[in-house]
Amino acid sequence: MTSTAAPTTEVTAADRAAAPAQAAGHAEAAGHRDRHARRFGLPVATCLVMGNIVGGGIFLLPASVAPFGTISLVAFGVLTAGAIALALVFGRLAERLPQTGGPYVYARAAFGDFAGFLAAWSYWITTWVSNAALAVAAVGYLTVLFPAIGEHKAAMCLAALAVQWLPALANLAGTRYVGAIQLVATVLKFAPLLLVAVGGLFFFDPANLGPFRATGQSPVGAVSAAAAILLFSYLGVESAAVSAGEVRDPARNVGRATILGTVSAAAVYLLGTLSVFGLVAHEKLVSSQAPFTDAVNAMFSADGRAGGTWGGTLVACAAVISMVGALNGWTLLSAQTPYAAARDGLFPKVFETKKRGVPVVGVLVTVALASGLTVYNYTAGSEGVFEVLVLVTTFTATVPYLLSTAAQIYFLLSGQSGRVHRGRLVRDGSLAGLAFAFSMWLVAGSGYAAVYQGVLFLFAGVLGYAAMSARKHRATA
Repeated sequence: MTSTAAPTTEVTAADRAAAPAQAAGHAEAAGHRDRHARRFGLPVATCLVMGNIVGGGIFLLPASVAPFGTISLVAFGVLTAGAIALALVFGRLAERLPQTGGPYVYARAAFGDFAGFLAAWSYWITTWVSNAALAVAAVGYLTVLFPAIGEHKAAMCLAALAVQWLPALANLAGTRYVGAIQLVATVLKFAPLLLVAVGGLFFFDPANLGPFRATGQSPVGAVSAAAAILLFSYLGVESAAVSAGEVRDPARNVGRATILGTVSAAAVYLLGTLSVFGLVAHEKLVSSQAPFTDAVNAMFSADGRAGGTWGGTLVACAAVISMVGALNGWTLLSAQTPYAAARDGLFPKVFETKKRGVPVVGVLVTVALASGLTVYNYTAGSEGVFEVLVLVTTFTATVPYLLSTAAQIYFLLSGQSGRVHRGRLVRDGSLAGLAFAFSMWLVAGSGYAAVYQGVLFLFAGVLGYAAMSARKHRATA
């Protein structure tokens, strides 16, 4: 039985860890008086979640998981359940700690500076690597609209860089413009997605599905491997939580936006992927560079050939808009976590620089790193670039997810009455346990290469933490 004294000490420690973020939250609110800065309401916050989730994944991943067979639809179902559990956990955490930084804030409040730094560092890696992967995916659809781009690697590389820098410039203009672009991009992308997800069911041909299990793996192994690729399509469930300081009434709206955005994205994902599987022959889908374009062409052309119908061109346009919109949101997130860590002395102080509601240094550094990774991959050979980058982010994304769900479990089990709604203890505990187990399973399913590369990225930051921690200690001594 837990003593009455221990919880009191733990609450004080957690509150002390969260205090700088809470104080910064008031400063953030004052900063929004800038006419170029504007706080997000529930609709824009929901669009931020949906736009970041439904970015490049839905348009490219049906082809990436097709080699596993239709068993990948089972993986999608399992992944959806896990994503919703994570969304619910983030919603509860954001209600208790509604500050910019999301997983960083939760991990630091529960476990201290080092855990907070690991969450911030790994999430930052996830964002800029994801941005590079999204840009690579966008080029696949740009070549449908402008075939000349696909004829030279240099042209493809330049196109990928342009796709990254345009959203970065929008971010530098201020949160007012970030929110407007996110709302417009989310609306525009859903017309073709619903066209395929709903309309495609009327053209569904079971003969196109191919084998249920197309590899020699066991069912569990195939589901795990497919889920490792598919996780990229659900990255972003935490978007509203990371940007909580930019959301009006975050304790109320962040959780709602997280759940609404995740459930809406999941419905589009499942219906859309099923339709693509039924519209495009399996042997063609596994090598497709633009599966949704092929799916719409199959709906509107007599022979199903890709590249020649207005429908395919429309989907390619929507895919590019969708990915640019996702990059718009991800660029903001990529700057928010270093900003939150910099406020607490765990990232270089320059990342704390904020103008027009946006951490401008974080935006510039992140887009520069993503651009460098893009150039490296095109010069080293672009074969399988998207899948490799996806797998790296699969691992690095699980670190803040694991720390966030562990923080929720800690708050629940430590008896902190100020942070736990006792009537929801069993429900919240079950969700946190499910989300934690799900995140661990994702680590196992990401593969040895992804874990190896991801761990190198993760451990490279420990030296930086040592330097920043020593500097922080000297400043307070």
